[in-house]
Amino acid sequence: MKIVTFWKDDKWTPGIYTDEGVCDVSEKVDTVPQLLTWLESSIEEVSAYVEEAPLVKETTLGPCVDRPEKIICSGLNYQEHADRSGMDAPEYPLLFNKFANALTGSHTSVVIPSDAKQMDYEAELAIVIGKRAKHVSKEDAFQCVAGYAPANDLSARDLQFRTKQWLVGKSPDGFCPIGPYLTTVDEAGDPGKLQIQCRVNGELRQDSNTSDLIFDCATLISYISAYITLEPGDVILTGTPAGVVMELDDKDWLEDGDEVEVSIEGLGTLVNTMKREKS
Repeated sequence: MKIVTFWKDDKWTPGIYTDEGVCDVSEKVDTVPQLLTWLESSIEEVSAYVEEAPLVKETTLGPCVDRPEKIICSGLNYQEHADRSGMDAPEYPLLFNKFANALTGSHTSVVIPSDAKQMDYEAELAIVIGKRAKHVSKEDAFQCVAGYAPANDLSARDLQFRTKQWLVGKSPDGFCPIGPYLTTVDEAGDPGKLQIQCRVNGELRQDSNTSDLIFDCATLISYISAYITLEPGDVILTGTPAGVVMELDDKDWLEDGDEVEVSIEGLGTLVNTMKREKS
């Protein structure tokens, strides 16, 4: 099953993506986290509803998750990325956060702040939580997952490293594109064996596999849930592979008009265009 949001009545509305159109489930739930809870309680009921409900044929898709309570990110979590960055792999997951204002969908423009000069891409696999998780073991971690989606942990490096706290370079408006849809676990495949790529204006910049993760999905969920209760709709960004601009000698930072594509095997392609904010 593929979960989306789409634009209706001046807001993002939860829906289920099909080849024929989007099933509007707003008569049953108001948000994607509520839809995930409904799925957890009765996937048969949701499936039956989708079979009977009318489809929206033409619409604009938004971020595949709306109103998450938390967006938790894992830094320096691919071995090759750590090696190329000249940094030691972390002993524990290096966690930071983004806020919901950073969410945006596929085929949207992302505004580069006017004083940001070092705009970077980060192709990432996003985990979306499906039910409450606290003190979850690695063995049970996937029972708490609703599904997975491509994401882009956009980063203004000069703002990120202006201070020791990364937030201002990580969470401006639109700096967390996610989508085009959330693929549920039954269709997503093994999250530890997915090809992940990033292209800028068609040029391949990142090309890796989630098998290179230092802390895999189950480890991240278990570690985070030991300290922070995870709720339906919460997002975990698992880290980016090698190939980001920051690693390169010739730093070709993102600029106005650049198109960035994040593709993950079996999960779709997320496309966004950079737009420079006027001073």
